[in-house]
Amino acid sequence: MADGAHPIVSTVQSQVSPEEWQARIDLAAVYRLVALQGWDDAIFTHVSLRVPGPEHHFLINPYGVFFEEMTASALLKVDLEGEVVMESPYFFNRAGFTIHSAIHAAREDAHCVLHLHTDAGVGVSAQAGGLLPISQNSLIAIPHLAYHDYEGIALNLDERERLVADLGDKTLMLLRNHGTLAVGGSAAEAWNNMFFLERACAQQVAALSGGADRIHFAPQGSVDVVASQATRAGQTWVGNLAWAGWLRKLDRHLPGYAS
Repeated sequence: MADGAHPIVSTVQSQVSPEEWQARIDLAAVYRLVALQGWDDAIFTHVSLRVPGPEHHFLINPYGVFFEEMTASALLKVDLEGEVVMESPYFFNRAGFTIHSAIHAAREDAHCVLHLHTDAGVGVSAQAGGLLPISQNSLIAIPHLAYHDYEGIALNLDERERLVADLGDKTLMLLRNHGTLAVGGSAAEAWNNMFFLERACAQQVAALSGGADRIHFAPQGSVDVVASQATRAGQTWVGNLAWAGWLRKLDRHLPGYAS
């Protein structure tokens, strides 16, 4: 968190396990990476991460803290019902946790859930054709991509069942007229999944700026080849391989997330 911006809960590290503290560092890093890429939306949207251990507890951002300010100590710990289970001077946006809690509850493999409102992501989510097979990044993302229709600001708990059904076993989702979503077995994996989706969306917006009638679609044979190459195991491996580099980049440009 930026110096002087918000008080830091200095005793958090002493109150949690080493495993939880590492999870907090990883999640704070994702928040700052979102900001570093210019993908944040002021104090809105969320990234959540399951706390290691038998309890279904999750870490999520406090409402009012910008992503570039996020620290391991500032993150809130909540349960599946959205109740804060560790004392904090902060509170959080329950509307955002509607989406996250639904996925965490339904998907044991979804340890990290990342949701964004980027210009490119919202733009593609509003296009009738959704994500098109026009770039390598889109071909990597499409086999893992689901869609969910917009139902309004996520305050209605009944929406959770429909969202989970639409997501199925996929790791990526376009929330129509709303934004992008990625899940992963770790913060690194979820970040990597979102990176491919957001890059694909930005490239599609760029390509369409020249006119939809001029778009060249990838041949179906190539679409099929990339689908066979873009496996879940590959997503995990690439995400883990790149993660250390992303952290080094943060240390150069936005240090302090591990406090």
